[in-house]
Amino acid sequence: MLTMKDIIRDGHPTLREKAKDVELPLSDEDRSTLKSMREFLINSQDEETANKYGLRSGVGLAAPQINVSKKMIAVYLPDDGNGNSYDLTLVNPKIMSHSVQEAYLPTGEGCLSVDENIPGLVHRKFRITVKATDMDGKEVKLRLKGYPAIVVQHEIDHVNGVMFYDHIDQNNPLQPHEDAVEV
Repeated sequence: MLTMKDIIRDGHPTLREKAKDVELPLSDEDRSTLKSMREFLINSQDEETANKYGLRSGVGLAAPQINVSKKMIAVYLPDDGNGNSYDLTLVNPKIMSHSVQEAYLPTGEGCLSVDENIPGLVHRKFRITVKATDMDGKEVKLRLKGYPAIVVQHEIDHVNGVMFYDHIDQNNPLQPHEDAVEV
């Protein structure tokens, strides 16, 4: 079972590397890693389990965050606020297209690999289309908007060596971009 001690922290070189493509079909080891990442997210959102093991709540996790430099992400969002749920384990995810319109979370973003609160708005695309392979080796194409799109972009950034705070405007950290949607 993954715990917070398995999650590497800001400053670790793996977080700034561009992760490697995952060879398909998935190896048993890669499949096991993805299952562990998904399980961590589920456990982190369960109050009793999270308290027992000292887990910080998370909705997304990328393999580089557990010091595995491979393009694999997990997203577990039981309710996006619009009655939709997302339980995703994606291999080699790639954003194929996106909206011009931007979106941001009014409270900024957090990250399991970043212990301190970093104030500032993170502008991302409001809508994205992502192509990836699922755990069963099937190609999937997802159209996401709003919060799920923000979460998936945050995780895809991790496999590209990008941290959320890289997107914060240092001169006007709390200034929303014109026409950006608050999510």
